[in-house]
Amino acid sequence: MARPPAWRLEPGAYPHHEAIQTRFQDLDVLGHINNVAFAALFESGRVRFNQAAGLARWPGHRWLVAQVVINYLAEGNFPQDVTISSGIGTVGTRSWQILSAAFQGGVCIGTCDVVLVLSAADGASAIPEAFRAALEGWRVREGD
Repeated sequence: MARPPAWRLEPGAYPHHEAIQTRFQDLDVLGHINNVAFAALFESGRVRFNQAAGLARWPGHRWLVAQVVINYLAEGNFPQDVTISSGIGTVGTRSWQILSAAFQGGVCIGTCDVVLVLSAADGASAIPEAFRAALEGWRVREGD
């Protein structure tokens, strides 16, 4: 897998930042944050991003995670917090991306790309314009 573009490794590319506490139980036998803990850190950051952005609930709709891709770029350590920086990537007709990066000590230790699909009672649903506008307000700032 190719290394993410340089802008993905910069906290300033993301509009939202959350410090997440690491736990001793997150460590592998070598004393580094393990892959399952990385996924949980990204999930916590994503949930807090959705809440801060007002995207946690949308009347008559729910969304489903369709894809999660994590790139492990460097070792993470306990007890230092991990800052999860997040923003919106691509927005389609029925789905959108949340792009996140994990930072520890100013270094990007991983990225996470999640695709979410909007659903109503009768199945996949087109993104309403008001929801689309809310998503657009939280776009990542892509660089070179």
